[in-house]
Amino acid sequence: MTTLGQLADQTERLLRTARKLEDVSAPSLCAGWTRGHVLTHIARNADGLARAAKGAVDGSGATMYDSVESRDEDIEAGAFRPLADLVDDVAITARLVADALAAFVDAGPEVAEVVVPRTPGGPTFHARAIPDLRLREVVYHHVDLDAGFGFADLDSDLVSTLLADQVRRLSYVDAPPSMRVRTDEGDVFTIGDGAAYVTGSRAGVLLWLARQDPSGVQADELPTLPTGI
Repeated sequence: MTTLGQLADQTERLLRTARKLEDVSAPSLCAGWTRGHVLTHIARNADGLARAAKGAVDGSGATMYDSVESRDEDIEAGAFRPLADLVDDVAITARLVADALAAFVDAGPEVAEVVVPRTPGGPTFHARAIPDLRLREVVYHHVDLDAGFGFADLDSDLVSTLLADQVRRLSYVDAPPSMRVRTDEGDVFTIGDGAAYVTGSRAGVLLWLARQDPSGVQADELPTLPTGI
């Protein structure tokens, strides 16, 4: 499980990068989103996960977002603010979610099993996943800023954890791509029938699986990956 110390460290690294951005209107690695969209999404994700964590603790059943539409509208509305406003939003909401997660941890193990709806009537997840979900958002979207930070800049244990999670997610999709992945560090993952053979560093494989960037992997023919996982 993600520790609050890990999350605090990665959030501070994200903020250091964000403060140095020269053009928040530049494209990010998220298709159709600028860097301003990414930073706004990180802030609204913090709001949503803080709300979910508080709902698990107090039993209110609060959802992460009111609706998919309102989530998207909030991101679009905030994406074109000045850099200082964007950074302040990320910093302030990061403190809010950190406080909510601290209270969640202190509430005891029983709250971990609370089922949290992402939106009313929408997909659900167990509250125990909230710290991991937040760390994933912070790290992945730090990379998405396309501002000099990559998965290779993480410590090896965190890269390994994120890679295993990404492989797990990929294995659960309908008709997962068939491949066998071997990392330079010695990991071996088999997905589907293991037909294709893919190699690369952990960071390179994670970049490909998470963002469809094949620059850090090798294969005779790369399988087509599903998006949005």
